Amino acid sequence: DCYQNALAERVNGILKMELLLKKPKDLKEARTMVAESVDIYNQMRPHTALKYKTPDEVHRAF
Repeated sequence: DCYQNALAERVNGILKMELLLKKPKDLKEARTMVAESVDIYNQMRPHTALKYKTPDEVHRAF
């Protein structure tokens, strides 16, 4: 149910629409693409809900 898991649905949507722009040739490449996308999402992509900071910046502030 997407309403019970809204955060995961949002992240999956971002992965599909913004980060995973080409079809992987195999499972190994798919795993690499997802890992790189997660790194971009956490380390480089500012989030409006975090006052335009990255999740890593907010995490390090604690």
